[in-house]
Amino acid sequence: MHAESVVRRPLVTGGKTVHDITNDICSRVEEKPSKSWLLAITLSLSVLIIAGYYVYRLLWHGIGEWGLNKTVGWAWDITNFVWWVGIGHAGTLISAILLLFRQRWRMAINRAAEAMTIFAVICAAMFPVLHMGRPWLGAYWALPLPNTFGSLWVNFNSPLLWDVFAISTYFSVSLVFWYIGLIPDFATIRDRATTKIRKAIYGALSFGWDGASKTWSRYETVSLVLAGLATPLVLSVHTIVSMDFATSVIPGWHTTIFPPYFVAGAIFSGFAMVLTLLLVTRRVYKLEDYITIQHIELMNIVITITGSIVGVAYITEFFIASYSGVEAEQYAFLNRAFGPYWWAYAAMMTCNVISPQLFWFKSIRTNIASTFVISIIVNIGMWFERFVIIVTSLHRDFVPSSWAMFYPKPADIGVYMFTFGLFFTAFFLFAKFFPVINMAEVKSIVKATSEKTDK
Repeated sequence: MHAESVVRRPLVTGGKTVHDITNDICSRVEEKPSKSWLLAITLSLSVLIIAGYYVYRLLWHGIGEWGLNKTVGWAWDITNFVWWVGIGHAGTLISAILLLFRQRWRMAINRAAEAMTIFAVICAAMFPVLHMGRPWLGAYWALPLPNTFGSLWVNFNSPLLWDVFAISTYFSVSLVFWYIGLIPDFATIRDRATTKIRKAIYGALSFGWDGASKTWSRYETVSLVLAGLATPLVLSVHTIVSMDFATSVIPGWHTTIFPPYFVAGAIFSGFAMVLTLLLVTRRVYKLEDYITIQHIELMNIVITITGSIVGVAYITEFFIASYSGVEAEQYAFLNRAFGPYWWAYAAMMTCNVISPQLFWFKSIRTNIASTFVISIIVNIGMWFERFVIIVTSLHRDFVPSSWAMFYPKPADIGVYMFTFGLFFTAFFLFAKFFPVINMAEVKSIVKATSEKTDK
């Protein structure tokens, strides 16, 4: 029997050389802003400024501007907080875990995914900060410091406080990991700079990078150490977020399946957002030779796997509720599916369980248009998942006399749109002034030759 191994498809197409990679990526930073970029940044800044009015009203009038009521104390604020934290998971997963597993296909997409993580966590942090009402006094309320108001000490037994430590640690490690990876590329842009201002700015950002073998050795060591630190954080952050719910006694929340279910859902939504952003960046910046169909297909496979895990978790929740014999628990899940918020549950199931299964077909998971549409659908579904978990579990509790409906007010929607404006403004600025692809890593997977093959 004779068998031949199949040659793997190249991760960089078009016969690119090391010199081509430098030119293609650096030119996006060096050239004048394009009309499409100016239009995009104008739209995102407009959303940021207009929606900022609702942030002002919230700070001036208090959180009574939101549609919260006595029964539904958590609604859009926590829904959006958990949604943004989930989106921030894919960046560190792509960078850290895939680095440890030596998966080379991560090299073209990790930079943008890491940036997305940083911006998504900042957007998530907006909601607990704004929820303070007067965040400028937050140091008195949130930090364990002696103060003039008496014994105002934080409760270290509360998962809400664990959130603070987990997310701040995750943000810090992700930020350092992202910036360390940028240093060699900043040095490349510095060396190509034609103006004193550009050379000074990128020279300061590159921290005196000299490209020596000892410098590269330390760079790789630090990258591996940070990847090792970030890997447990990927699992711990959303696990701790899920404990905000799982440690309560509210029907629909008090379940041990939440930690793995939330982590899978976070990776699911995070990869979908990475695809949404990268497909646009790939087209606008003409990076088809670096972000290839193979990259898109592999990310779609991850979405299919995690989406299937999320679907199994939904079924498991229903089974455990029916098997438990607890009437309140059984009613909570029946109310989700057939109560007044049935439309949110239907949207969640359609977007998160059914739509990713289309990626089993190779023709769909390798199609740019279908991938873009499904990636948006997945993120819509994951938002509805958080809404369903929070609102439908609260609006009908143990006492029927306290049942109430939640209706969002303009301030709820406005603050949410503010975070969108913040996220996309930050991402567009990153895509213009920072190298959107990790040149140093991509160069390691192409042949260092001056000969360029025909396309």
